[in-house]
Amino acid sequence: MSTTKFEGSPRERLLAAANELFYEEGVHTVGIDRVIERAGVAKASLYSTFGSKDELVRAYLSARSTKRQARLLERIETFEEPRDKILAIYDLLGELFAEPTFRGCAFFRASADAPEGGKIRTVCHDYRSWLTDLLTQLASEAGAADPAQLGRQLLLLHDGATMGAAMDGDAGRAELARKLAEGLLNARTSAPKARGARRKR
Repeated sequence: MSTTKFEGSPRERLLAAANELFYEEGVHTVGIDRVIERAGVAKASLYSTFGSKDELVRAYLSARSTKRQARLLERIETFEEPRDKILAIYDLLGELFAEPTFRGCAFFRASADAPEGGKIRTVCHDYRSWLTDLLTQLASEAGAADPAQLGRQLLLLHDGATMGAAMDGDAGRAELARKLAEGLLNARTSAPKARGARRKR
């Protein structure tokens, strides 16, 4: 485990420490004192900045959501065709799965034992809604007769690959999910079946 001491404001250091500890070990097993120690701040700084552990967890997940959305959009925006954008999502998953720090989906792990309707479930739901809407929109642009259904199917492949990679340590699940996604696109859309992905010039 890293013993990095973080720099920046107390808020920035607390979020950096939370991101490292919560993602690696889980939000429900890491005590607030460990985050404070890793961040190198006084306990009063945490409560004056976030007020509670739940709010720190919410801020940690919100930051991960923002970063993940930006990374995903940056990747798909390099492609012209909607189907290529969709397949690029699974290529990105493969890169994420291969990272040595990969521990699965932060949102699934955090929400697993979180109370319904609480801050943690809310931020996780918001990220899931965003991803579902993105896949549905791309499915529509690709010519799907039922974009909502195809979007849900693509999300299921995304989730299954992520869970399998985390539990089995198999980064190749992303490639399998990509092939299945390509089959769905071929069967359920009217868009041309391009031989190779076309990037924007």
